Amino acid sequence: MPNLAVIDELTRLKKDIKILYIGSTNGVSKSLVSKYGIKFKGVYCGKFRRYFSLQNFIDIFKVPIGIIQAYKALRSFKADIVFSKGGYVSLPVVLAAAKLKIPVVLHESDVVPGLANKIMAKFSKKICISFEETKKYFNKYYKKIIFTGNPVRTSILKGSTAKGLKFTGFNKNKPVILVIGGSQGARQINNLVRASLDELLKKFQIVHIRGKGNLDISIKKKGYKQFEYLNEEMKDVYAIADLIISRGGANSLAEIANLKKKAVIIPLGTSASRGDQIENAKVFANKIGWSILSGDIKLEDFVSTVKLAHKNSINKNFEIVNAARPISELILKIVK
Repeated sequence: MPNLAVIDELTRLKKDIKILYIGSTNGVSKSLVSKYGIKFKGVYCGKFRRYFSLQNFIDIFKVPIGIIQAYKALRSFKADIVFSKGGYVSLPVVLAAAKLKIPVVLHESDVVPGLANKIMAKFSKKICISFEETKKYFNKYYKKIIFTGNPVRTSILKGSTAKGLKFTGFNKNKPVILVIGGSQGARQINNLVRASLDELLKKFQIVHIRGKGNLDISIKKKGYKQFEYLNEEMKDVYAIADLIISRGGANSLAEIANLKKKAVIIPLGTSASRGDQIENAKVFANKIGWSILSGDIKLEDFVSTVKLAHKNSINKNFEIVNAARPISELILKIVK
């Protein structure tokens, strides 16, 4: 999923800026960025999975192809700078930029950087980090590091309660839970909500973002609305939410933190993950007072945690930095 916060801010600061978004050939980014009138180029990229998979061997050969594709795209576009939000999708682009001697600004969203970002750090002019705790992982490149926080679209912070209630058809006098399963869905969260729906609907109304292809058409209950994903309406749904249930992705947590919302975080923490979501959740939970559930979660524990998290107060005096402006200013400064 593309993070559009920096793109929004760049276009606000420099009206005539030209932007090329390079993403995975099989991702969902193209349809999303095209709505913003941004040129898109798809490239092959290889993902390293932290478990045995034959796809790992296939993906090794995708990387050099992706580098060639990115090289041609950057040269044709005459790019002055590359901003990388990190991840394996960015690796071919950053390596191509290094070959073309195009400066790279790298952003690490998570507390613990992934393998791709550790590789790309060497080729970056500046490394922006979202957490102070991340500095120790880039000790070798400490002169490049800038603490910026995580970029969040300002529009997401300006939702309308009235529009959110109209969009969902909800009652303003009953608290609302927003469940975020992510663009690809979160089976564990979806199953927990499905199993506890009757109990939760006694006290709450629920907006459930289930992920692409994960809608459950068999559920037809008053006070429950489900969607594959939300785009423009997301800010208004955020506005009516009294409690948010989410994975531990850094971008989602940054949005929730900026909104000063109560939350229950259920981070992904399996053999398929490097544990980044768990570390993200811990940092935010310690600062804000969010609840965390992990592992094999029992239904009764899920329900009791949700009810308690809604009842309890959080620390709203913590400092949270929106990195959209500082990163955009840094990019424009390097280009000059």
